[in-house]
Amino acid sequence: MYDTLSSEEVHLIKTAAAFAAGEIEPYATDWELQRRVPTETFKAAADAGLTGLLVPKLLGGRDASHIVVAKVLEELSQACLAFTFGLWVHNNLVNVIARNGSQHQIDRYLPEMLAGQRVGAFCITEPGTGSDATAISTLAEKVSNGWRLNGEKAWVTNSVCADVFAVYAQTNPDSGWRGIACFLVDGNVQGLERGVPYTMSGGHAMGVSGLRIEDILVPETSMLFGPGDGFKAAMKAINLARTFVAALCCGILKASLEAALTYCAGRQAFGKPILANQGLQWELADVATDLEAARLLLYRAAFALDTGDDAISESAHAKKFASRVAFTGISQCMQAMGAAGLRTDTPLFRHLATAKMTHYMDGTTEIQNVVISREILREHGIRAE
Repeated sequence: MYDTLSSEEVHLIKTAAAFAAGEIEPYATDWELQRRVPTETFKAAADAGLTGLLVPKLLGGRDASHIVVAKVLEELSQACLAFTFGLWVHNNLVNVIARNGSQHQIDRYLPEMLAGQRVGAFCITEPGTGSDATAISTLAEKVSNGWRLNGEKAWVTNSVCADVFAVYAQTNPDSGWRGIACFLVDGNVQGLERGVPYTMSGGHAMGVSGLRIEDILVPETSMLFGPGDGFKAAMKAINLARTFVAALCCGILKASLEAALTYCAGRQAFGKPILANQGLQWELADVATDLEAARLLLYRAAFALDTGDDAISESAHAKKFASRVAFTGISQCMQAMGAAGLRTDTPLFRHLATAKMTHYMDGTTEIQNVVISREILREHGIRAE
């Protein structure tokens, strides 16, 4: 892979690997056990140039290809998927503002977000609205001096520490998806109330919580996407995110496989390393094959994005398969290590929990099947229900 990349791209990937080893890996277990969101590490990531991966260079970003970003995220997630996912969400919003925002929005938000001084978050999911984004009920009412927002959001990554929220809201309930717009809302605005951080099986470094929005007044200049364009932008961003969730899955599966191989090579039983047993070798060989297959689907989707394709089916295939093999493969790695795989001084307990979470991120596995089915049936002239 490296033979096809420029020296600048290779340097960025190596920077990510070094950052993961020095700034994430030594602290990730403590973050999880203490349920802490490491806001200081966002600033360190910015100093390393990891907060504007897709942002044009003229605006201070890296302008990296999707293939390179996928590799960067794979390197980072080997240390901690939870923090890496939060960092990606931030990157995603920075990129959206850079490429779609007004000059006012770019000037107001981009410098501090690139510097890691302000953290971004998306607000799409609601307590009663998960996979069906067209059913958003948060209301945006037009008033004389801008818009009044009311509603409730759920599962907001980075909510605990975010300073800039991209809030998707319905401007006309009778219009369905055509009425959905997106507004940039400051985290300290009156009427925005963050919920208590969710207690989950893992992934606490994501800083996930709900959000109450009560009579928030925002100016006209806060609108990032107008009615209708908001929904289209959300769907485009989700296709992108699905590809990169697959990259995160590849990262934690690789890290778990390496941990299992290292342990099993050093663990003696019946006078020989347990890795000398063919049954164990074959089980881990299956994990290695699944990792290679997941990577091929991942980079196929990233390549499609780099060519300007929406990569709808490619991203769905990649996310569905990578999340599946990450969960089963990490479980196999834990089994290979025996009871040692359960210890919190190994990373597998964190990786297994977040592997399960990837089955829900940016569309459930079942939604990926819906997307894939539509593409398959379309080829045969059948419209999916």
